[in-house]
Amino acid sequence: MGHGPAVKLGKDNASGYKTRLGIIMFFIYTITYAVFVAINTIKPSLMQTIVLGQTLAVVYGFGLIIFALVLAIIYNHFCNAAEARLNR
Repeated sequence: MGHGPAVKLGKDNASGYKTRLGIIMFFIYTITYAVFVAINTIKPSLMQTIVLGQTLAVVYGFGLIIFALVLAIIYNHFCNAAEARLNR
């Protein structure tokens, strides 16, 4: 014996907006990551360059992680705003 959902689920009028935003952000991140992979493939010695006291590989790698978290926060903000606006 379990419990039901915590809230009543209905039609999400913001789903199209959220889908488009997610796809756009996915491609932005994919391009950023593809540049990282391309640098490592085409000219790996460039990753040994010192930037901010670390190698470019470390800075770029941490940058990718931080960028993903920032994109997630931005996505959440805009999706919440769209849901509040469109699901009244």
